[in-house]
Amino acid sequence: MARAKIVYASMTGNNEEIADIISEAFENLNVDVEVEEISQADPADFEDVDICVVATYTYGEGDMPDEAIDFYEDLLEEQLDGKVYGVCGSGDSFYDHFAKSVDDFDAAFAKTGAQKSATTVKVDLEANGDDIEHLEAFAKALAEAAE
Repeated sequence: MARAKIVYASMTGNNEEIADIISEAFENLNVDVEVEEISQADPADFEDVDICVVATYTYGEGDMPDEAIDFYEDLLEEQLDGKVYGVCGSGDSFYDHFAKSVDDFDAAFAKTGAQKSATTVKVDLEANGDDIEHLEAFAKALAEAAE
């Protein structure tokens, strides 16, 4: 059975909800999943799972959430060869740098040697019908890549 870890940063609750949607999708796919808030998480924990997921929001004009910065910097130091990863998160399309932190974490994971196995999912504010379908497909792609 594949094992997944979802780490999320959430100010409004939108990314916690996104993490819950992905977690439920993983459970339905018989993937053992753990969910943790980013300020409580350590990127080294990704070494113990097959699937690594970060769900983050973007603050202001494309800024990474303060509580995610240490995790991001530590992630850059990890070697995650043989792992699969996906990044998703919410943003506000009102801003020019919509969900930029999703792209920042995607680039950080790429440096770890992990394999990107799902297209990033960017949600405008909160997840609705189409977003939920995209997040479920995201989880399915990661689960299939980890088999």
